[in-house]
Amino acid sequence: MVTNLKLRKEIFKIIENQIKNNDPPETLKTLYKLQSQGYNEFEAKQLIGQCVAVEIYTVMKYKKPFDKERYIKNLNNLPKEPFE
Repeated sequence: MVTNLKLRKEIFKIIENQIKNNDPPETLKTLYKLQSQGYNEFEAKQLIGQCVAVEIYTVMKYKKPFDKERYIKNLNNLPKEPFE
């Protein structure tokens, strides 16, 4: 799989903004949880980025609003892949 570096950079910006604004607070909690499980910061953000990507995909493809509840559920289930 080819990595889209520009897309990853933008997703990481979203993650950084969520952490900086503590919105949702689960993003930072998930980062710490994953690091305590042995993931480095980059790897943890990549996993969190999967959850961000699921939301972006759903909003764009299905024209549905951002689902904060689903996003948080997916964060809480990491490192398992997001289910939706």
